[in-house]
Amino acid sequence: MTKRPFEGVKVVQLCWAGVGVYTLNYLTHFGATTVRVETATRPDPVRLFAPYAPTNKPGEPVGLERSAFFSITHTAPEYGIALNFKQPEAIAIFKKLVAWADVVGEGFPTGVMDKLGLDYEGLKQVNPEIIMMRTCGYGHTGPMADQPGFGSILTAVTMMDTIVGYPDRPPVSPSTYYTDQLSPMYAALAILAALDYRRRTGKGQYIDHAQIEAGLNYMTPLILDYQANGRELALRGNKCDHAAPHGIYKCRGDDRWVAIAVMTDEEWRSFVKVIGSPEWAKDLKYATAEGRVASSDELDRRVESWTVNHPPEKIQTMLQAAGVGAGLVASARDLDADPQLNHYNFYRELDHPYMGRLRYYHPEAIKLSAAEVEVRRPVLIGEHTDYICEEILGMPKEDIARLRRQGVFE
Repeated sequence: MTKRPFEGVKVVQLCWAGVGVYTLNYLTHFGATTVRVETATRPDPVRLFAPYAPTNKPGEPVGLERSAFFSITHTAPEYGIALNFKQPEAIAIFKKLVAWADVVGEGFPTGVMDKLGLDYEGLKQVNPEIIMMRTCGYGHTGPMADQPGFGSILTAVTMMDTIVGYPDRPPVSPSTYYTDQLSPMYAALAILAALDYRRRTGKGQYIDHAQIEAGLNYMTPLILDYQANGRELALRGNKCDHAAPHGIYKCRGDDRWVAIAVMTDEEWRSFVKVIGSPEWAKDLKYATAEGRVASSDELDRRVESWTVNHPPEKIQTMLQAAGVGAGLVASARDLDADPQLNHYNFYRELDHPYMGRLRYYHPEAIKLSAAEVEVRRPVLIGEHTDYICEEILGMPKEDIARLRRQGVFE
């Protein structure tokens, strides 16, 4: 197999939930050797997220290894060790991993690692060249540093909730932990820069990653508009200031919809031809984008009177062939059968010891011509504890057995 870009890079993954895990996955999927540190005494909350895959054993409790949500977001080829940090010996083993590693990543609230003596200054005493990436909602300094920062809150404080919704209704969330998907790109790039810096200088680096700042990068035009003009965006649903029709329209079928965006006058003329050149479309007020935007409410009703008679797949094909932007509003069923995704081998089927054979999706939205990502089913809590202690840390088997009896590997 072709060598992957990050082979030789050693990572200790002490993250949970979303951002930190997704960040380090970029390295692990492309060759880094990663040890994931967990504990069943305080598990990653994502291990408890629904949906849960069925089991062949009726009445079997869900436990910590049945979350399909966790499975599809944790396909990096990691090694798993269970360490209960309430035990001093567990912290000692963790420090041995730090001495072995190039990168340590953690995503706990501010102060958790500091209380254990495992902040950057503490880790440098163990490994002066270590790169530490810490991610949390608001960064680790400042008046909000001690506030918990889950993605559902961060979409609100980064204005994302403010711009999603309709003028006659309250704002709504974008229905996902959106900053969890945006932040890892910035954090991963910072780690790559730190690795390059260490390669050139022999020095480590501390990365304090504030997820709120990553999210705000996507709100820059709105922030600038307020700073320059004192103007704030009003909720407008799916409408656009400079294009119409522009929205989501009901189609034939049960809860079937299509997105249409007519961006230019030329596209409008093509759109009119596709829908059969109805008499109403000849009205001169629709001839220009300015006129269509001014009459967008009426135009939306007229467009939907056409879309409601056709399935979204047909509308998508017809309009795209005419050079007009259109796409069905996909369901999970649509995505599972999507010919483009399946052409790119987006889905991978893997066996899981608790959930059987599952369909996982491609972990990274990139492809390298000379190196394929490695995908494995998610690591179980503490699955490779013995291997890590023996093969990576060189610990005697009798010490491992003693520490297990003491509850260190829980």
